[in-house]
Amino acid sequence: MAVIRQLLAVPMQTGATSDIQSGIARKAGVLWCTRHRDESARSRSVMVFVHPSSNFMAHYALEPLARLGIDAVGMTTRYLGNESALQLENCVVDIGSVLHHLREEGYEQIVLAGNSGGGGVVALYQDQARTPTITSPPAGGAPDLTQAVLPAADALVMLMAHPGRSSVLTEKIDPAIIDEADPFRRDPELDLFHPDNGPPYAKEFLERYWAAQVARNRRITAWTQERLAELPELSDGRVDDLPFVVHGTMADPRNLDLSLDPSDRKATTQWGPPYRANLSPATLAHFTTLRSWQSQWSYDLSNGHGPTRLREVDVPVHVVYGTADPGCYPGHARSLYDAVPHDRKLLTPVVGGGHYLYGQPEQLDFTVRLLADWTRSL
Repeated sequence: MAVIRQLLAVPMQTGATSDIQSGIARKAGVLWCTRHRDESARSRSVMVFVHPSSNFMAHYALEPLARLGIDAVGMTTRYLGNESALQLENCVVDIGSVLHHLREEGYEQIVLAGNSGGGGVVALYQDQARTPTITSPPAGGAPDLTQAVLPAADALVMLMAHPGRSSVLTEKIDPAIIDEADPFRRDPELDLFHPDNGPPYAKEFLERYWAAQVARNRRITAWTQERLAELPELSDGRVDDLPFVVHGTMADPRNLDLSLDPSDRKATTQWGPPYRANLSPATLAHFTTLRSWQSQWSYDLSNGHGPTRLREVDVPVHVVYGTADPGCYPGHARSLYDAVPHDRKLLTPVVGGGHYLYGQPEQLDFTVRLLADWTRSL
């Protein structure tokens, strides 16, 4: 079978706003996608892979799925490669634009696949496509999802996914940091990396640690609300957002204590050794804004908690997880699966599978065949 790759330019529903740094992207007003398909014929089904900010135009599953007879699209949101000002509600609108485009092309069946951080956002998307209720992001303003074009998907895949950005950050945020401006001022009694605390970690330490993680997330949320209320008026309009830095975002006890949510993983993270990853600028949520924090990362305010959004889902759902994934755990997969209220759901482990299936040809082949067979069975 000969597979062709096509570049799709999908018009955005809403005008690109100043939360996109690139003027080219704002003026173009398009979402870029790649489609892999059989050169001789388009299939009746298409699987769309999405993440809030990652570039999925070269997703590892696209070409293998096309070779198995399932058209596959890797889409981007307006926040391609830069999540610092991301609002999940705009990601929902962008997914709607792509699904509308594919429906207009004539696809009979669309499977929406949320990979990694895409799991929570596809759950939010399907929830709002079914019954739109969100009229603005947590900090206010556009978009109003009740006015957006949001065609429902026919099935959902959660692939190596966690429950949502707010919950996964709260599980990983470092509660030992006592000064938001200085990550090296630390409370030793809550320091995951202090040898006196573990690993392994005692039950009493973990209970205090988890409570302190939620408390730190809530302190940051309260500060963003206060700061937004204080922003000044200018002669040409109000300052409506500001950036800030969050230190210590990769301090999950499960990365060091493998007895917690046991799996085949190693004691590391997707970004390398935990202590270094915790402070590395390239890891989770280090750069954000007042509004983006509330939409993406706030434990209490974000709309993107996957299990909550799946409670009313009425389409088939397949949760697929890797047993050696260092960042998305069996407990994450189970929470997504258990939230689905009907029995047209599957929970499938990829034995030995890592987060990206990089350098794992057997696990990659198993995964794409699993997805192709499941899609044909719908």
